[in-house]
Amino acid sequence: MEGDVVEYRIDRGSGVPAYVQIVEQTERALRIGTLKVGDKLPTARQVVAATAINPDTVLRAYRDMEHAGLVELRRGLGTFVTRSLARPGAEDDSPLRADITAWTARARAAGLERADILALVTATVDAYDNEQDTQRHPRRPGAEKNDV
Repeated sequence: MEGDVVEYRIDRGSGVPAYVQIVEQTERALRIGTLKVGDKLPTARQVVAATAINPDTVLRAYRDMEHAGLVELRRGLGTFVTRSLARPGAEDDSPLRADITAWTARARAAGLERADILALVTATVDAYDNEQDTQRHPRRPGAEKNDV
């Protein structure tokens, strides 16, 4: 693909550095299968034109992803995906994705904004994980919180 698989969006008011946003957006695309091994990322010039950020910021993000083993920078050719983060059920056409899309529509209709939805999902996942941990590792009677 010629770099049109992912379009980066930089939220200048988020407090998250632009290069981190690029890495996070790439990782998200790798997780849901939008980006696949062999896909070409947009050139730094294309990202700069679309986002109005400094070229060094884009290159830093690409270098960080290269160090993480997600992409490979090929001089004169571009930056290519070398590893997928996709898991079954996360694809665009999965039933789970359809369920989440429908739930998100209900949340929006109820007046929740993006930050509200993300906070609710994060809290729900955290609570689920905590419950699973408790079931796997029940506390000893009388054990102190820090004595696990």
